[in-house]
Amino acid sequence: MRRFSLLLFAAGLLAVQSHSSVAESPSRATVAVVEFQYIDTSGEARDQTADHRARLSTFMNALRQDIAGSETFRVVALPCQNCALTDANASEFRAAAQRAGADLLLVGGIQKMSTLVQWAKVALVDVRTDQKILERLYTFRGDTDEAWRNAESFIAAQITSLYPRVGEK
Repeated sequence: MRRFSLLLFAAGLLAVQSHSSVAESPSRATVAVVEFQYIDTSGEARDQTADHRARLSTFMNALRQDIAGSETFRVVALPCQNCALTDANASEFRAAAQRAGADLLLVGGIQKMSTLVQWAKVALVDVRTDQKILERLYTFRGDTDEAWRNAESFIAAQITSLYPRVGEK
């Protein structure tokens, strides 16, 4: 629970306010996606580490593809895709996103709370103003490939539906 709390705190450090204007032009916004963290605090007896690692990898690949496949976003890679976001290095991730040419930084984490319930915390930050565009806590039921696919597609749709409203004044 403490690691997940630190992740949420780090996402909070990336921005102070809850809304901002990302871009003045109608062109596609560029987003850098940080690898999400995964924490299992369910206490289940069976070790599911390998399953969760595989599902998270599939989730992240699909999330990047769905965001890049939208007409509103372009995804850029960060030099450190497998590094963990913490409260101590949050500003480094924002700076890396700026160097990569990103307008936005997408960060998040997933926590398995119980056998059937998982939470996904997602934040989208304007790297120029350090303000949050989106900060949401999603819940999803189940720990199956289908449950993870459904969660990913819902989150991707939420993110891609933000723009062009994000750029409106």
